[in-house]
Amino acid sequence: MPCFSKDLLKDKVAVVTGGGTGIGRVIALEMARHGAHVALAARRREPLEEVAAEIRGLGRRALVVTADIADYSQVKALAQSVVREFGVVDILVNNAAANFIRPTETLTWVRWRKVIDIVLNGTFYCTNEFGSIMLDKGWGRVINIVAAYAWTGAPGLAPSASAKAGVVALTQTLGAEWAGRGVLVNAIAPGAINTPQTEQRLWPTPQIKSKLLKSIPAGRFGSEMDVANLALYLSSDMAGYIAGEVIVCDGGWWLGKGALDLMDGPITRHPEKSPSSEKV
Repeated sequence: MPCFSKDLLKDKVAVVTGGGTGIGRVIALEMARHGAHVALAARRREPLEEVAAEIRGLGRRALVVTADIADYSQVKALAQSVVREFGVVDILVNNAAANFIRPTETLTWVRWRKVIDIVLNGTFYCTNEFGSIMLDKGWGRVINIVAAYAWTGAPGLAPSASAKAGVVALTQTLGAEWAGRGVLVNAIAPGAINTPQTEQRLWPTPQIKSKLLKSIPAGRFGSEMDVANLALYLSSDMAGYIAGEVIVCDGGWWLGKGALDLMDGPITRHPEKSPSSEKV
């Protein structure tokens, strides 16, 4: 059963980074189903084109832009393309992410920098460019996708936890700076969301998956729709009095477990023998 009116975001223009797969893909499609036109950005074009075709099939406009958000010049070009195509920007979903799952002492500075550049710097670049457009017209919504382990840390995920914690601070800072000017900045912190990508990388064996599931009070893994429904709400006028908040969407996992620990399972002290996590 639909949670919201199909006109919830009628004729709004949304930008979704990392919109070709996983949570970003479902958020983009749900925004289109609820009336928005959507610009999709990521480094790989093919998944974006597939999502764009689905959006157009829903009767909404879609724009595909290949961009590495770690490069500020590419973010500026992305913003220019969106304004040229749609004339305006109403919603930004900072979903693009990267990670290397390994013990911190085996992590090279190059890999550390890669994650920080995409997750923290890329979020700032996109927010700065698109937020300026929103501030000029006095209305906008920015939604940052972070993680529950931004507060607790997560063994095996040092760069991601550090970068996400930075995005939490950015969310709260801009929530205070921009709310009075009509632009509301909030974040969603998903827990264990079951996607093909997370299943392969975070719980690659039945034993690990079972152990993780037992730590979730709700008794199930989250779905991309759980996150997308929250993103729809935060993008709408219904959330007009929410600013600088980070809403945890994890079935109570953070309360029950306290922290994600990937040192006990997917990674070991011998990362060359661990499941691959090199794809960024």
